[in-house]
Amino acid sequence: MAKQKAIVIGAGAGGLAAAIRLSVLGYAVSVFEASDKPGGKLGILEEGGYRFDTGPSLFTMPWHVTELFELAGKKPEDYFQYSRLPELTRYFWDNGKEFIAPANPDEFVQTASAATGEPAENITKYLRLVQKKYNAVGELFLYRAMNKVSTYTNPKALKAYPQMPALGLFKSMAKEGEQLLQTPEMKQYFNRFATYNGSDPWQVPALLSVIPYLEHYQGAYFPAKGMYGITEALYQLSTDLGVEFHFNNKVTKINTSGGNTTGVTDCYQTHHPADITVCNMDVVNAYKYLLPTEKHPTKLLNQPKSSSALIFYWGINRSFPELGLHNIFFSNDYKAEFESIFKDANIGADPTVYINITSKLKPDDAPEGCENWFVMINVPNNQSQDWDALIAEARKNIIAKLSNRLGVNLDHHIVTERQLDPRTIESKTSSAQGALYGISSNNRMAAFMRHQNKSPYLKNLYFVGGSVHPGGGVPLALASAKIAVGLVEEGR
Repeated sequence: MAKQKAIVIGAGAGGLAAAIRLSVLGYAVSVFEASDKPGGKLGILEEGGYRFDTGPSLFTMPWHVTELFELAGKKPEDYFQYSRLPELTRYFWDNGKEFIAPANPDEFVQTASAATGEPAENITKYLRLVQKKYNAVGELFLYRAMNKVSTYTNPKALKAYPQMPALGLFKSMAKEGEQLLQTPEMKQYFNRFATYNGSDPWQVPALLSVIPYLEHYQGAYFPAKGMYGITEALYQLSTDLGVEFHFNNKVTKINTSGGNTTGVTDCYQTHHPADITVCNMDVVNAYKYLLPTEKHPTKLLNQPKSSSALIFYWGINRSFPELGLHNIFFSNDYKAEFESIFKDANIGADPTVYINITSKLKPDDAPEGCENWFVMINVPNNQSQDWDALIAEARKNIIAKLSNRLGVNLDHHIVTERQLDPRTIESKTSSAQGALYGISSNNRMAAFMRHQNKSPYLKNLYFVGGSVHPGGGVPLALASAKIAVGLVEEGR
């Protein structure tokens, strides 16, 4: 008996995970990818002896990766190696305050308290609340399909509902910080986690302060081959399982008949039949370009989009021992920074700057004595701004901020440079408006408003990736594939 056929559109993390899971279920899987390589936002750039991971830089919840190998009957360590980090991130303020955040929660409390003057009991109370939130709703939102009645009626969900007001559904993340913390530094520290899904802490519900749980209690990790090592490992596993890849082959249409998908048409006008279709493309553009004549969830698709990013990939010709793998240089007015992004669709003059330097742990990512700097600021999504002018001004402000804090003329040490901005994010990854996380979470119901993992209109169409449930980032993209393929299995 011939195998059923499955087509996956897009070879991002969610698409690769879906292909693996479908192959294990017994499907003959074909993946169509517009680019010449797998990865999507989880890409790679090499220039002048420097290597950069182009997209996600923080690795949490590694079991989402390793379970794919175990599911396929393989040893994860044969494909993928990683280590747990003893420190999370190094934080710097223009007032001279700074600290290195230890991975151990108790050590973090003492270190952060000593550096900022925040009473240790306040930080402990905040972290305990974060843990309580995750225990109450983490599984509900991260691992269950939102289109199933059982998601809302299972015992864990029923237990969580009465706790919702206390968990912060009806106040903002920033408001909760104001109530629990004293120092501006610690308020800013915890507000930062809103950026993990492209949101504004003054608008996003405090329920989302569950995010730091992943780092503080589950840990941060580093793949031995860098973040692109995740892509390489999943791609290798996929090919070992017999998944067929079609690179440089953009899908132009999802074909339908009688309420089902029948396969896809590629850029060469070739029809490829399939029993099921899994779409890893941004859901807004998927409906717009691949399903133009089908019914659309218009209200959902028109929701405001998340923030985007401006990233500079700088080859630096010296080392900075005061910096680590992850580094944050905070702005002096965080609220004004987010107002610029979300209200004015602009970039403020004093943005918070994130620097990822993988050569700290993977020395061959830069020439000896040098460092590869992935320098990122949060920016608005693409609304046809004058990006060339905005980028030039932002670059000047970033260099001035870092030069002042590090005591160097940084411009003299940049020997290679590339950049990624909302326009190129949009064009290279087909992300609507260049938004990194799909729709914005600046709404108390946003967790319930992300597009589900199964089409409400076409019986055998499924969605994975950061623009759909449960959200953006590598772990959640992998989780989306687990949910979607679980629905496929239930429907067989």
